[in-house]
Amino acid sequence: MPPLDQISRVTKMLGDEFGTASKIKSRVNRQSVLGAITSAQQRLKLYNKVPPNGLVLYTGTIVTDDGKEKKVTIDFEPFRPINASLHLCDNKFHTEALNELLESDDKFGFIVMDGNGTLFGTLSGNTIEVLHKYSVDLPKKHGRGGKSALRFARLRMEKRQNYVRKTAELAIQFYINPSTSQPNVSGLILAGSADFKTELSQSDMFDPKRGLSSAEVLVGLGEYFATSLI
Repeated sequence: MPPLDQISRVTKMLGDEFGTASKIKSRVNRQSVLGAITSAQQRLKLYNKVPPNGLVLYTGTIVTDDGKEKKVTIDFEPFRPINASLHLCDNKFHTEALNELLESDDKFGFIVMDGNGTLFGTLSGNTIEVLHKYSVDLPKKHGRGGKSALRFARLRMEKRQNYVRKTAELAIQFYINPSTSQPNVSGLILAGSADFKTELSQSDMFDPKRGLSSAEVLVGLGEYFATSLI
């Protein structure tokens, strides 16, 4: 159960599952499934809400080393947020989602930037955390000619530069440890549409004195990644 899940939802789902399992023709299988569901229902009564990192619950019958069957119910809060939501009745316990939490402790930062706004976040394992996002209202290209067109183009360029500068300053705030002046992420992903991400990568933010140059930077992820996050 992921962190934002509801105990009441899972309890109702187990109740519905109990009714379905009651119709299993095989007496042995029926009793086994009903027993596991009942154990899960009883264990969930110990929780008022899903813990901050989610909840993992296993219940069923295992075979011990001496060949005897033993009913077990295992419940715990994982050490990192688990994003998977899985309810499965099988002949084994599935631990794939837990294995993913153990794969890597590296944290990567990402910035999704386009002409409408910017989003800052981090990615660790399969956990995404949005740190901040803000919108921007940039003037569109001016179609008229003459002096007004030149003035409008200059103002448009100034606002664009201010937008990139603000994003760079916020990136330093989110991805640089102020006490060490070193990056707090293993790498930084710049994504989005248009040329904003390229301009950002060429800004003073990546000056060696700033510290972010020591974090690996990946530029050029496309619009699909950007829109799926925003």
